[in-house]
Amino acid sequence: MLSVIVFLPVVVAAAITVLPARLGTRCFAGAWVATGLAQLVLVAVVWSALPGTGYGAVERVEWIPSAGISYHLGVDGLSLPLLALVAVVFTAAAMYTLRGVDRPKSYVLLFLALQAVSAGLFVALDLILFFLFFDLSIVFMYFVIAGWGTGAPARRAALTFFLYTFLGSLALLLGFILLALAADRPSFDIPTLAQQNPLGGGGTYAALTLLAIGIGLAVKTPVFPFHTWLPPAHTEAPAAGSAILAGILLKMGTYGFVRIAMPLLPATWRQFAMVVVVVGVVSVIWGALVALAQTDLKRMIAYTSINHMGYVLLGLGAAGMVAGSGEQARQLATAGATYQMVSHGLITAALFLLAGSLHERGHTYAIDAYGGLATRTPRFAGLFAVAAFASLGLPGFSGFIAEFQIFTGALGAAPVATVIAVTGVLLTAAVFLLVMGRMLAGPVRVPDGPGTPRPFADLSVSELLAIVPLLAGATVLGLAPRVVLDVIEPAARVLNDFLAR
Repeated sequence: MLSVIVFLPVVVAAAITVLPARLGTRCFAGAWVATGLAQLVLVAVVWSALPGTGYGAVERVEWIPSAGISYHLGVDGLSLPLLALVAVVFTAAAMYTLRGVDRPKSYVLLFLALQAVSAGLFVALDLILFFLFFDLSIVFMYFVIAGWGTGAPARRAALTFFLYTFLGSLALLLGFILLALAADRPSFDIPTLAQQNPLGGGGTYAALTLLAIGIGLAVKTPVFPFHTWLPPAHTEAPAAGSAILAGILLKMGTYGFVRIAMPLLPATWRQFAMVVVVVGVVSVIWGALVALAQTDLKRMIAYTSINHMGYVLLGLGAAGMVAGSGEQARQLATAGATYQMVSHGLITAALFLLAGSLHERGHTYAIDAYGGLATRTPRFAGLFAVAAFASLGLPGFSGFIAEFQIFTGALGAAPVATVIAVTGVLLTAAVFLLVMGRMLAGPVRVPDGPGTPRPFADLSVSELLAIVPLLAGATVLGLAPRVVLDVIEPAARVLNDFLAR
């Protein structure tokens, strides 16, 4: 079943290649929408059959047995919500694309390929398979940014994105090799390495392995100081590309921490947990402060992503600090960090699609170019306000559940760091309230000025069908979190058992 979920977009892409390009956006984007919906149904089937503990829907075939590499897929409570997130966010991006795009055939082919490797990464249970999907996501996103961005700046942003994340992936590969060689018999199988715990004694070798893996994942997340590729990549990418980049690709880094770094290097993770907490808190505050200073809407949203990913690291680092005791705190921190990945994916994807809709009409992301949109475009204003309140962690939305769990779990282990991180919530609230005040309230102001004949329409049907489900998901997870927490928490307990060894 998991292979079908992963490679269904590839099959559809292969079928699309034989179609003539003149068929237009609706044909290609329509096929992409159907693929996403089918993938979502298949994920629901896997979800319904997920065992209480351990991996479900496991598939394993020897690939390169002499090197300990296998085609090994499986899901648990840490990966299944993210696999569902892939289907939801890509389907939303496909629906958004129905409004029209340049060179739709190539565009949809690239996104289908990206959808396949994204799904593959979250179900991979072999380090080399994980690395393969990790690297391919970089390649496909590079072509999305360079091909559908705006001229030379887009190509520069794509190159920066590629160089940063590719260098990070090389560090990741080095860490994987060091990890595999530490086993009695070289193996890249994640469950096998977790059981054997070959670097359980810690030491210099384990520290270097965690450093290599940590740098690779930190670049992709990204966290301070590895974040500089993110703002230009988001600014120059098309709206759907930004939504996928923030909603899915950033989660590949944080997911790598919970799937690989923590269970396979438990002693070393505990040893350097405070470093992880500090990096997380710096990212929280730095991201929020820089977002506050932005005049470009897309860059502002990009910096809030750094802020939110910092919360994830705070939770995971705090879990390492309380590994010897405080089981409930550890559980809250790890479950909250995983929940934050899902929540941020839904909310930030919606924000980037809204920003793209605005740019389509005004041809600029400059915040001061807009004003009074609540009267001119009420549907846009209403959804932007909902997305902003969800992003700043207002009760009733998924972000509140995630951040509440992270702060509660981390407070005992790292009280000073947690208190500092809480101020990030206030800064994020200030960011979004200021932007809403400038763009949605006051006299009407659009790039051509009020009263011009140039139309400035409200959100279209396809835009609503793309954005509303994302925000509805963030609301449902805020009001009924058990839907996802019942899946996350058993897997988080297993992770914490590995971490406490």
